[in-house]
Amino acid sequence: MNVAGGSANAPLWGALCVVAASVLWGTTGTAATFAPSVSPLAIGAVAMGIGGLLQALYAVSAIAGQWPGLLDRWRLVFFGAAAVAVYPLAFYSSMRLSGVAVGTVVSIGSAPVAAALVERFADGKPLTRRWMAGALLGVTGAALLSFTSHGPEGSASAANPWLSLAGIGLGLVAGATYALYSWAAHRLIGGGVSSRAAMGAVFGLGGFLLMPVLALTGRPLLDSWTNFSVGAYMALVPMFAGYVLFGWGLARIRASTATGISLLETVVAAVLAVLVVGERLPLPGWLGAAVVILSLFILTPRQSGGRPLPPPAPARERLAEQQSGAQSHQ
Repeated sequence: MNVAGGSANAPLWGALCVVAASVLWGTTGTAATFAPSVSPLAIGAVAMGIGGLLQALYAVSAIAGQWPGLLDRWRLVFFGAAAVAVYPLAFYSSMRLSGVAVGTVVSIGSAPVAAALVERFADGKPLTRRWMAGALLGVTGAALLSFTSHGPEGSASAANPWLSLAGIGLGLVAGATYALYSWAAHRLIGGGVSSRAAMGAVFGLGGFLLMPVLALTGRPLLDSWTNFSVGAYMALVPMFAGYVLFGWGLARIRASTATGISLLETVVAAVLAVLVVGERLPLPGWLGAAVVILSLFILTPRQSGGRPLPPPAPARERLAEQQSGAQSHQ
């Protein structure tokens, strides 16, 4: 895939990569329901833990080649890795307590707001009117999905509303950590680290941090081929392949834009929850899904009219230094 970061079409390709990743992520909640005897902590640990280690293995040459830059930014790498480790534990616990549709919608629906706040206060980036309009639409649609969807008859969330509230709280934690590791990876990429090395380092370390959780909770994954297959699918497809696509996207669009586009995951998760799991989604919920999809057209970056996009600020500074150094040798 030729999506050079300096081309006029780079933002569009970056957005499409995030869309593809979001579709893959949207299958995780439904896949987890096929292994009900496996705890959400084990599901999260095997999905993001093994998937993260595979990311590091995939990027080992890039990490080795850019090790000095990663070491200089070790605090940012560790911060992102810690968010990676917390995210799946909160996300899958949220879905187990409040249902696939609600857990996914709250987790992913709250991420764009969290990402925008992080960029505003950490990087001083202004919030554009276009982004605010798209994010408002997306979060409104996600809220409609959340408040009108219901777990299947006899589910824990249907019997005990307090469990659903606890799941919503964990979903907010998941949304915040999703925004934080997206921002950390995007900032590493903006600082001159390749997307492959940045994602490999952050997710590899995050996966390593999840290994003790997997060791303590993962035994049921070996109890049946179904459980094992669910764990393998989660690690290989949505987590490994999905985050490779997400890394390509983060190299070309802002973290707040990427988390906004990933609201598509909520639609995929809600539709699969209805069609496969047996959850109920009345007409307002389907309207919410349509609103989320509409928000994607607003959040997706437009082409820049044929003019190459400038690299991120740290990369521009480094390029200027290289050019001045080259001129001094002439």
